[in-house]
Amino acid sequence: MKKLLAIVALSLATTPALAQTLFGNTTGKPTYNRALQGFSGLSGVGTATHYEVIAFTVTVTGSYSWQNTATGLWDNFTFIYQNSFNPAAALVNGVASNDDNPSIGLSGFSVALTAGTSYYYVVTGFGNNDQGAWRADISSTSGGQVTVVPAPGASALLGMGMLVAARRRR
Repeated sequence: MKKLLAIVALSLATTPALAQTLFGNTTGKPTYNRALQGFSGLSGVGTATHYEVIAFTVTVTGSYSWQNTATGLWDNFTFIYQNSFNPAAALVNGVASNDDNPSIGLSGFSVALTAGTSYYYVVTGFGNNDQGAWRADISSTSGGQVTVVPAPGASALLGMGMLVAARRRR
């Protein structure tokens, strides 16, 4: 019995992580006064940082590791919020945050996320002049995936485009 448990434990420990990648760019995006790491207050340096928000859910409850890489020479800062993100209330609903993981231009964390919950991944800069392209690599050892939720109106625009295309065919 102990041998069987050891084999099962070994196979669980060696299960490969399911990986995904998101891309974006904060250049010219709206600005806000970002939170400090740990959501303990608002930044005195990042008072008007450009930010991008990706709404998402996860398919399986478990641990998800995020590593964000800034493309180029800018200092990124990342956050996850639960249920809603309001840039005017940057300290509300915070779940995870990181500035340098392990150095400037990299930010990330491992965080427990629950299936069926709405989350918001926010990429911003450390200071007001920090902005640019970014890449987020996400992995989950629980077999879950991140499902990006289209922005409100995006699906309506897609539907309108399909309707126009169908009418043109007629």
